[in-house]
Amino acid sequence: MQVVGRRLSNALTCAVASVALVLALAFGWTILQIASVNDLTRSLAGTTTARREAYRATATAINVDRERASLRSGSSVVLLQLDLNSPTPEKPATVPAASATMPAQTPAPEDISLPKLLMPLDPPEGKWLSGTQAPSRAPEAFRAHRLVNILLLGSDEQMSDDNFIRTDTMIVVSLNVETGTVSMLSFPRDLFVYIPHGRMGRLNTAYGIGENLDWEPGGGFGLLRQTIFYNFGINVHYYARVDFSGFEAIIDRLGGVDIAVDCAYRDYYPVGTGDERWSGSRGYRLRTLPVGYYTFDGFDALWYARTRKYTDDFDRGRRHQLLIRAIWRKARSQGLATTLPQLWPELTKIVDTDLPFEQMLRLLPLVINLELDDVQNYTFRKIYHTRNWTTPDGWLVLLPNREAVTELMQALYTPPSKYQAALAGPRIAVYNASGEENWDIVASERLRWGGYNAIALGRLDTGEDFPSNQLIDHVAAEKGNLVPRILRALNMSEDQVILAVKADRDFDYVVIIGNDYESCTFGVLPLDG
Repeated sequence: MQVVGRRLSNALTCAVASVALVLALAFGWTILQIASVNDLTRSLAGTTTARREAYRATATAINVDRERASLRSGSSVVLLQLDLNSPTPEKPATVPAASATMPAQTPAPEDISLPKLLMPLDPPEGKWLSGTQAPSRAPEAFRAHRLVNILLLGSDEQMSDDNFIRTDTMIVVSLNVETGTVSMLSFPRDLFVYIPHGRMGRLNTAYGIGENLDWEPGGGFGLLRQTIFYNFGINVHYYARVDFSGFEAIIDRLGGVDIAVDCAYRDYYPVGTGDERWSGSRGYRLRTLPVGYYTFDGFDALWYARTRKYTDDFDRGRRHQLLIRAIWRKARSQGLATTLPQLWPELTKIVDTDLPFEQMLRLLPLVINLELDDVQNYTFRKIYHTRNWTTPDGWLVLLPNREAVTELMQALYTPPSKYQAALAGPRIAVYNASGEENWDIVASERLRWGGYNAIALGRLDTGEDFPSNQLIDHVAAEKGNLVPRILRALNMSEDQVILAVKADRDFDYVVIIGNDYESCTFGVLPLDG
């Protein structure tokens, strides 16, 4: 049984298988800085190639002492069957004209047939439910390519005692079978939406309601699928659901996953190991997880995924996607994808999914060839995409802002434009002079999350620590300069930029991480004390 579990967990991992001018500094200060930069770049040149190769080989194999890390710190009736072969909706005005697509990377399967969506009645116009007016049906997102959308669900039934399934993790993975790219979008669990059984409710309850009502068609996923289409205008075709123990087992069978933690977190953590951790029989202590690069086992990965103290569901959705990226990177490094067809019958005995075997085979070439650079990641933004609201019953929920959410759904469906692809072209070197271990990796991963071609190159040869971050601009281009974007991504300021034009260069930009590095811009509150 243990061997089967190992093989199944490995297989599941595969299935789960995404402008401004340069600001010049004061003249005299700039002269001094350029002189120091010239000395610095000369010291870096001899080690760049070696560091780059070493990073490629070892960046995802850094181990951290886990204990030390822990201590440090009424229903409606289905009426209409949507014909997916009907003409595609007209392109909305919100789609930018520059959305030219990238060349196809993987041959597109010609025989993909997707399940049809059955839609329920709309609520009566102007009807009030739970203290708010029921929203109208969202506009359908425009599809310019063939997409297969899979909804990844994480459920909490193991931790609840009311026999009701809540899907606190909801991530749409949209596979573009023509461009070979993938987009991911996390839904916050507290989105207050119209559920087509006739009432308003939190999005994370739709699956459980469907299961309890034996919803037709499709049970829990059927109702959740209709809920997502009604409120957000996107059609999810399949789902894969895993509970807490399944998630933990996946991570453990991989030997852990490597995560760059760019915000410090603190929350309660059970004392002890094994069953003691799950039961909390020995009590809890506050665990602080500082900024750094860690290897998490299954339990620690689950703790990192679920924590909400000092933070919120928006940041949690981002962390869920980071974990999926880490799982995929680790699974691919171990060459697991090719074993999926052989293990599929056993896999479907423990994984709750409706993805047919034949469909998996059609999508497998795309999955095998997928690079993390081909994945676009999207999350809801507080205030912009949602607004806070309290129901008459006292529930604190999130109401979607229709216009902003419509743009977000369209972005999910739109592959990278030529302009977006060009952002990944300039090379960014990241060096660590902070005095903290692996902060160059943390910063480079933050840049890569934004789609930039960044690589961590370790400590400076000088061995000295810098009191402040530095960004050295070797390009000084008036158009297409990435300086403003890098500053935003790493939460740096303009006075940390050094202009040092260099024609013969290994990298276009060099980032040196100093003692004041702090790129946490995701609404995570500072830790007290």
